[in-house]
Amino acid sequence: GAQPSFFMELPPLRWPKLSHIAKKTWTRLVMYIKELIPIFILISVIIWALDLCGIFQWIIACISPVVNAIGLPTSTSSSFVLGFFRRDFGAAGLMTIQNQLTGVQLLVASVTLTLFLPCVAQLMIMIKERGVKLASLIAIMSIVLAFTMGFIVNLILTSLHVVL
Repeated sequence: GAQPSFFMELPPLRWPKLSHIAKKTWTRLVMYIKELIPIFILISVIIWALDLCGIFQWIIACISPVVNAIGLPTSTSSSFVLGFFRRDFGAAGLMTIQNQLTGVQLLVASVTLTLFLPCVAQLMIMIKERGVKLASLIAIMSIVLAFTMGFIVNLILTSLHVVL
């Protein structure tokens, strides 16, 4: 038989104007900064309070067994805790102890920290956009994935006696 004709109206395709792109980018950047600056200030106060009360050291002690299980010394635990509050703090924490770590440990820590849970600010944005339930699931899966991959990388490198 005859094929039915199918017409779909498409709006005219045009190149976007640079001024429109710049305006929209600027608007979103300002909105993002307005949302995050209060969060960063709050995070700084929370870190200070946790350290002052000794809770920060307790959290580090709690995650130390997991960190040790992936072949890292306890001193790297603070990098993961700080990395949760601010991503760059985690990397800075590794920089301060890099002379105490082997090449394999640095690689394992870097892989794990890269895959680790996004910082609190990103988590707050995920909660706002996706809801508490999905954001919590994403956070838990990120932590599990990060430490699993860290464990696997450590296992492979130590099994093969790789020296970096």
